[in-house]
Amino acid sequence: MEIYLDNSATTRPLGEVIQFMGWVQHTAYGNPSSAHALGLEAEKLLQEARSSVSLALGCRSDEIIFTSGGTEANNLAIKGAAYRNRRRGNHIITTVIEHPSVLNCCRKLEQEGFIVDYLPVDGEGYVNLERLKQMLTGNTILVSIIHVNNEIGTVQPLEIIGSIIKDRNPGTLFHVDGVQSLAKVPLAPDRWQADLFSCSAHKIHGPKGTGALMMRRKALLHPLFEGGDQEKGLRPGTENVTGIAGFGMAARLAMEKMHTGKNLMYDLKEMLLKGLRGAGLEVGVNGPPPKLSAPHLLNLRFPGVKGEVLLRVLEQHGIYTSAGSACHSRHPKPSYVLQGIGASTEDAASSLRFSFSGFNTFEEIQTVITRTVTAVKELRQSPV
Repeated sequence: MEIYLDNSATTRPLGEVIQFMGWVQHTAYGNPSSAHALGLEAEKLLQEARSSVSLALGCRSDEIIFTSGGTEANNLAIKGAAYRNRRRGNHIITTVIEHPSVLNCCRKLEQEGFIVDYLPVDGEGYVNLERLKQMLTGNTILVSIIHVNNEIGTVQPLEIIGSIIKDRNPGTLFHVDGVQSLAKVPLAPDRWQADLFSCSAHKIHGPKGTGALMMRRKALLHPLFEGGDQEKGLRPGTENVTGIAGFGMAARLAMEKMHTGKNLMYDLKEMLLKGLRGAGLEVGVNGPPPKLSAPHLLNLRFPGVKGEVLLRVLEQHGIYTSAGSACHSRHPKPSYVLQGIGASTEDAASSLRFSFSGFNTFEEIQTVITRTVTAVKELRQSPV
């Protein structure tokens, strides 16, 4: 029996999506730039997917740029904005708990002469709004904020953040990394005054290798590489019609199931935490209280136990969790996100991330509780 609780890393593709993608691959295989019937059929699938993704994001379909995933979308947003707007300024603001694809972009830009300020966060991962006000200047060309943190589930108050940015400088671009928030929490880019929003298909039971960037008309970007005029010239090259079509279907199905799925995941999360504590385990929560964080994320601290060891013990019983971001999981070290919210090195190293989906069941969570309680008690008696 396998129990998959690493849905922040990736999700199981829906059967309907896989089947639809197979049909596209075998039947609608034309190049969408071609003028013949097969090309027009492929182009129609692209536009249908663009419409589905835009509805999920709450924007216009012509504001969607398809990419190879969330990482490319973040790169296009951040580097594209920096290169296009460097004559107006060279100052960028982000936070200390962003995804590696954002932080590494910013570090690269620093090497190229841009100035990047990193916002601190509080003990629950929320942005320090006063520091944001102090950091903003007339030279600030971009602010990039993660909507739902991929490790601790903090949901940032984007409407307040957007107002602070635009009140200070309406020309400053506001980028939101929404990879963990699409179909998990309500999206309102208009209210947030967001100019750019990144998302990914494989986080919502769609295919890997497909993502999108919402780009408002005024948010001019520089392309990352040269080629044809696909995706408004910002993402040149023949489009991945199969993956994009799968993304469109996954987005539509995810939005249809969002309300019931959200309630289920909150219930599963509450059951897991109560079950562990009810069994007498000392367990801490990293980040906001579970009811205030994103429904699919729960980051727990097990004092006296190494998270990596507990992860391997649970894996032996078919339970799959994570010790942090999947982008860093093969190089185990204390999470910079947990350290960013003030956790000690020891506490960060004793933590595990449990991330849920609509596929999980109460029976699975009961098994996880039982196995985790046994494992933690044994490890505390014989620390590794």
